[in-house]
Amino acid sequence: MFNSSPLKVLVIEDNHDIASNIADYFAQQEVITDFAYDGELGCTLALEQYFDCIVLDIALPGMDGLTVCKQLRDKADRHIPIIMLTARDTLDDKLVGFAQGADDYLTKPFALDELYVRCLALSKRHVLNKSRVIELGQNEKKLCLDIQTNTISRADQTISLQPIAFKILKLLMESHPRALSKSELIDKIWGDEPTDSDALRSHIYQLRKEIDKPFSSPVIKTIHSVGLALDL
Repeated sequence: MFNSSPLKVLVIEDNHDIASNIADYFAQQEVITDFAYDGELGCTLALEQYFDCIVLDIALPGMDGLTVCKQLRDKADRHIPIIMLTARDTLDDKLVGFAQGADDYLTKPFALDELYVRCLALSKRHVLNKSRVIELGQNEKKLCLDIQTNTISRADQTISLQPIAFKILKLLMESHPRALSKSELIDKIWGDEPTDSDALRSHIYQLRKEIDKPFSSPVIKTIHSVGLALDL
């Protein structure tokens, strides 16, 4: 199960207006937020204190965000989830960020609620990777997925899933509450040997048949023009 303690986020951003907007919104979500306005201070805080997630701008005075990210990956004694926050939106820019160790990438301008959801998803994913057991939802919508034994249950009832359906559900649970697009699912499941959308649709149908059909309330929802998410 996830720790119920408040999310703690470090925002490394030199634009005070952006930092202030994040502070106001995160306060409404009961997120504990700390700030650094240059890369060197941000790196020091990230190494000395515990944070569930770091929001890291690239264009920082002194030490830029890419260098900060690499320093954290080289020096930190644990994996600290990092979201790159930047106006650089080309594929090459993103690839450079991921190469330095970023977990996610959000381009400016951005929606504050999306930034919050991504921070939440990354912090949960970090816990999941340690526990290897994912538990989400309550009562009839309670899902439990054991990564080591490849078993899944809903409302304490064991459910048998085919390998691809299992992978889809695992990705949705790891990303919750963020939605995953169909193209993202295809990329994460099939990698360099992508399939077509019809094949994915067939696996999603099978997943819904096993996970949702025996119960009164579905947990897998389609968000129009976005993708799939869990309704928990």
